[in-house]
Amino acid sequence: MIADEEHVRLQGVRGDCQREFAEAAAEDGIELQPQSFSWLCQQGHLALPDEARKAADLLERIYLALGGDLDVLATARRTRLPGDFVHEPTGTLIEIDESQHFTSARLTALDLYPDDVALGFDLDHYKALCRKWRQASDGYYRKKAAPGFGVGGRQRQRAYYDALRDLAAPSMGQPPVIRIDVPLREGRVAYRTRRERLVRLANETAPDDLVSLGN
Repeated sequence: MIADEEHVRLQGVRGDCQREFAEAAAEDGIELQPQSFSWLCQQGHLALPDEARKAADLLERIYLALGGDLDVLATARRTRLPGDFVHEPTGTLIEIDESQHFTSARLTALDLYPDDVALGFDLDHYKALCRKWRQASDGYYRKKAAPGFGVGGRQRQRAYYDALRDLAAPSMGQPPVIRIDVPLREGRVAYRTRRERLVRLANETAPDDLVSLGN
């Protein structure tokens, strides 16, 4: 059982699936904290520093391929984007991806990732999940507007923000983002299937050892 103070902290975790995952990790002594990074904000790749220029250029291609308006993005605030978790001892971002992340827009973004991109998840597996789930997931918030993407742009914005994390994190000195696919929203089941890899994460600090953890 997790300690009372840990249970209270996890009540602030957004989403039942994320909370179940974090609780299961806490029972193994793996503490996952909420994400907050100044470079991960609503202004997207335009807020990245010069040392992340290569990632920013690729993200601009993705943003435009998704139908984004750069003029609107340039006027966005630098409000930090909420994320799922960070494992602070290693600086590794961990994202819990439910079915709404597997869309046609996300597949468009993933198809633009270069072969040598540093990822903490299997790219081909994620593309396959997008093809499997997009018919159902493309309808999620179908009519919801999103700045820069207009009416019905929420899915394209989500795909862009996912790409922003994937591509910017290594450029900013973080290990590759670990993504946990949970299309059925079973947080504890997802943790159990990745338990060995996450326990390794809790005992490692070398980024080179973390690249394959999400595979």
